[in-house]
Amino acid sequence: MENTPERRAGVTERQQVADIVAERIERLITDGVLKVGQALPSERRLCEKLGTSRSALREGLRVLRGLGIIETRHGSGSFVARLSAERDNSPLMHLFSTQPRTVYDLLEVRALLESEAARLAALRATVADLVSIRRRYEDMVAREQDTRSTSPEDHARLDHDFHRAISEASHNAVLVHTLQSLSDLMLSSVFASVNNLYHRPAHKRLIDRQHHRLYQAIMDRQPERAERIAREHINSVRESFMEIEQEEQRLVRATMRLEGWH
Repeated sequence: MENTPERRAGVTERQQVADIVAERIERLITDGVLKVGQALPSERRLCEKLGTSRSALREGLRVLRGLGIIETRHGSGSFVARLSAERDNSPLMHLFSTQPRTVYDLLEVRALLESEAARLAALRATVADLVSIRRRYEDMVAREQDTRSTSPEDHARLDHDFHRAISEASHNAVLVHTLQSLSDLMLSSVFASVNNLYHRPAHKRLIDRQHHRLYQAIMDRQPERAERIAREHINSVRESFMEIEQEEQRLVRATMRLEGWH
């Protein structure tokens, strides 16, 4: 086919439309409307929402797939890809799984990021955000009371969902996606806190109280109080980990002495 100016202009125009569609979907992702791992709506639904044609939508999705923002799974559709460079076999994931002390580093990061997320959430949360936070909090409390049928993994995910709802209410796209990019590490630390502290009544009561105080501070729109409580919450989990580790080390030393190790 002859490469005429008209044909080149048509290709350029289609590319511009595709870029606009891609940019609008990117905005939905950065704004947290479409979340990491979430399946995209059907083509028909997306076309209606974006006010575009199917051909333009497909071109826009192709652009996003090329950038690694969208991934297509055969037979399942398109999904928002993980925006982090972290992989299950990355050096950081390896160190985290083999060197438990790295959990302290993670909790330091969480204390910084989540305290700021809580402060911003108290300032910026919309009515819809507050509804989401309330639902996540109520789900968590309901499962905490149903101790027999709820596994430690379930508790960890509910804890994680509560903190994620708070971060999304911050309306800071970089903060939200930074926390989401740490999702695997975050969930590991939450799981560790629930798994190690859940069967320790004093520690569990402290975590429950802190969650309640954090929830109330955000609902009452008290940013400084929310920031302080979130920071104290994460730091107290960190201190509890240290206490547990010291207990375990004392037990190991005592056992070795009994077994005749010198």
